[in-house]
Amino acid sequence: MRTWIPELPAHGIEASLAQCLPVVVPALGEPTFGPRLLEAMAQALPVGSFSVYCTGAQPAIFLSGSRGMPDTTRDCWRAYLSGPIRSDRTLRETSTPQLRVCHITAREVPPEHRAKVYDAHGVVERVSVVEEEAACDDALFAVNFYRHVHQRALSDAQLADFGAVGRLLMALTRKHIALARAPAADELRGRLLGLCPALTAQELQVCLRLLCGMTQEGIAADMGLALPTVKTYRNRAFGRLGIHFRSELFALMLPERAPQN
Repeated sequence: MRTWIPELPAHGIEASLAQCLPVVVPALGEPTFGPRLLEAMAQALPVGSFSVYCTGAQPAIFLSGSRGMPDTTRDCWRAYLSGPIRSDRTLRETSTPQLRVCHITAREVPPEHRAKVYDAHGVVERVSVVEEEAACDDALFAVNFYRHVHQRALSDAQLADFGAVGRLLMALTRKHIALARAPAADELRGRLLGLCPALTAQELQVCLRLLCGMTQEGIAADMGLALPTVKTYRNRAFGRLGIHFRSELFALMLPERAPQN
């Protein structure tokens, strides 16, 4: 079992995983985020499933899924909650509260945990990005990827690759969960589509980010697009909505006033 603090690359991320992640960015806040994330990771790592969960007083699973095999990730979570979670220290092999990467094989997992979660579901290896939950005492937020019995072992180079994008993975996953869980985002999305069903997915995402107060430069970075592309999506969306300025976009989102008697 190994735990380490991922270092920021001095000259940008050269890891092959980093080349796969841009396809995930446009799915932030969307139901396709999980499948895209696993697909991107599987391009460089021999992993077949993933989960994103929080431990602590109120454990919760946010995302999970499998690729190329039956999806038993929710069964794994229920098995984990049935007992192993109470004594699990596999993500706590360090006293540092910093974001960290953890790697463990099934034979290193305590017997009950290994039997109920790993052996029962064909999991033989896990690599995770872990961070303390600031709002909850003794709680951890973990993004986990699992290798199964039919897949080759993770190499040292692949683990280093994973570590190089650890901070990016954590940031993307937390961003997705925040967007997906925000009721305001769902309401704004529905209102925009109600006003103009012809808005494309990219035009809609640009408008939602504008409504969140992001600049066009920030949207370009967030969505992994060139600035001119963001401007094109903005202009097309505004044209469909019959507006010209951001202030008009905000005005469209205001609730209609009830007529006065």
